[in-house]
Amino acid sequence: MRAGAAGIRAAIIDLDGTMLDTVPDFEAALNGMRAGLGLGPITQDTIKPLVGKGSEKLVRDALLLDWDAARVDAIFDEALAGYQRHYLAINGDRSTLFPGVLEGLAALKAQGLRLACVTNKPMAFTTPLLAQKGLAPWFELVYGGDSFPKKKPDPMPLLGVCTAFDLPPSQVVAIGDSSNDAEAARAAGCHVLTVPYGYNHGRPIQEIDSDGIVSSLLDAAALISAHNDTARQVI
Repeated sequence: MRAGAAGIRAAIIDLDGTMLDTVPDFEAALNGMRAGLGLGPITQDTIKPLVGKGSEKLVRDALLLDWDAARVDAIFDEALAGYQRHYLAINGDRSTLFPGVLEGLAALKAQGLRLACVTNKPMAFTTPLLAQKGLAPWFELVYGGDSFPKKKPDPMPLLGVCTAFDLPPSQVVAIGDSSNDAEAARAAGCHVLTVPYGYNHGRPIQEIDSDGIVSSLLDAAALISAHNDTARQVI
């Protein structure tokens, strides 16, 4: 965390690749969609670099593996509807929590931080998934990819949290696994921490401009606590 910065009073936490490994769900939903269109299955290794930009881009990219852009455009509405139908049917069935998530959320709350979940996943998928995995009670705010006109890496959703919490971005940290999170946080004026185990579009996490790489949400909580202790001493 940046030396001399103000204390952190809230954390904005990403979902896919940060709290939950959801690629197995994407695999089932995308392959269900592809089968309905006469296409063969794709693997998790193929899917993982495609995750993070929202459902519309995920579906489009999964079809561009086989078809040109014109054909994808012609079939896109049908494909997206099929994907959404398959995803809702299996949402959360194959997803698992990453280590340290629940412990990290508890540690962040114990520090008195306000918590928001901001994801590019549509709210129709996000709300039941958070509830199923026992994550919903930790969050005061939840915003999905369709909650604002723009999604991450645009800063709009993060600035929406800052406004709702009545906090300046300088007192808010975003925690995520990809360049989406880091770029949105930088543009909003928030701190940003990244985890190394997520998806990040196939790029090494070390390439991202962040305030630190943390091995888990629990480690993030410890780093924030140390930063806040230092900030209080400066005051």
